[in-house]
Amino acid sequence: MSPRSPSVNEELRRRSRERLLQATVELVDERGYEATTLGDIACRAGSARGLISYYFPGKRQLLQSAVHRLMHHSLQAALDREPLPTGEDAGRERLARAIDAILGLAQERPLLMRTHMAGILTAEGFIQCPEQQRLAFLLRDTVERYGTEDADTDYRLLRALLMGSVVAVLLPGAPMPAARLRAELFQRYGLDWELGTPPSEGPEPPLEGPPPLQDPPPALDPPPALDPQGPPSVQGPPPVQESPVREAPVPESSPVLGREGAAAEG
Repeated sequence: MSPRSPSVNEELRRRSRERLLQATVELVDERGYEATTLGDIACRAGSARGLISYYFPGKRQLLQSAVHRLMHHSLQAALDREPLPTGEDAGRERLARAIDAILGLAQERPLLMRTHMAGILTAEGFIQCPEQQRLAFLLRDTVERYGTEDADTDYRLLRALLMGSVVAVLLPGAPMPAARLRAELFQRYGLDWELGTPPSEGPEPPLEGPPPLQDPPPALDPPPALDPQGPPSVQGPPPVQESPVREAPVPESSPVLGREGAAAEG
């Protein structure tokens, strides 16, 4: 039996890695991250447990590579969907399909995508892997066909906007409607709502702004202007009228006299 050629060995390793990535997506989507062990993944993939360590440093890196592969495949399928976009609006249609593909994953696989986004914020951070590089190339190509003048910068901005939208859709306790986020992204890039794969619920209405200001109260009448000659004199209280004092008449004789008076009379 002749030994396998290097190309055959390379293809076998590629298939083995693909099976591990696919098994990771399936199990984490079913059970969650903590309930999924590396032994479970190897068993589902039909591989030896030690083979995982050969390809990936740890479980977190394995999950990120698996989700990046899923995102790449979903994005590629959306861009290749018939009929293929043509004409001058082809770039806008491709960008709309890319946005819908990533937002669709957040809605279809919430547990998996929430686990993935949480893992990116851990100490290990964002993992550079072949699957992530393929996804990055496809997103950059989409932005370039859209017509940007700086594909490197605008690709990173699009990636950040999509990641933020996925987090907003999956935020526990305060999720944002995917249709609302889609409307914001489409408005930013000048895309018509009918492009891509519009959701059935239609565009979200704009967010309500602050209540209108109430009409100001009517102005009070201004105080009377001061006389340029000076302030008006203050009138004092009216003078008190003095009534004349009348003297009582002295009677010529008093009807009742005392002893002194009687003596004087005698």
